[in-house]
Amino acid sequence: MDRDSLEMAKNIADVCYKKLANDVIVLDMSKNDSMCECDYFVIADVQTRNQLKDVAQSIDEELSSQGIEPRSIQGKNDNAWTLMDYNSVIVHLFISSERDYYNLEGMWKDAPLVYAPETNASQT
Repeated sequence: MDRDSLEMAKNIADVCYKKLANDVIVLDMSKNDSMCECDYFVIADVQTRNQLKDVAQSIDEELSSQGIEPRSIQGKNDNAWTLMDYNSVIVHLFISSERDYYNLEGMWKDAPLVYAPETNASQT
């Protein structure tokens, strides 16, 4: 687990929170024995597709200003789920109903919550 990855995940979560995303969380995926090859998931949801695009663009701009570019971005063209791959940090942005449907938190229920900006919860 890389400290820089955690700081990047927290930074992304803070951008989501400032853009009024809902239930923004960072999960520690580093100890997960699954196919996930990243250290952290950032998960958040929004009400509209326009807000989803805005949050994704804000994350991309914030990290680009720090010289960090995504490996890939999927679903940014009017979809209900955008996935942004920053190698050690994977960002999942959903329309609220899609987040409930895919239930990533349930799928990865053993992954510890390490940060949630709206509650100031930080476990590290």
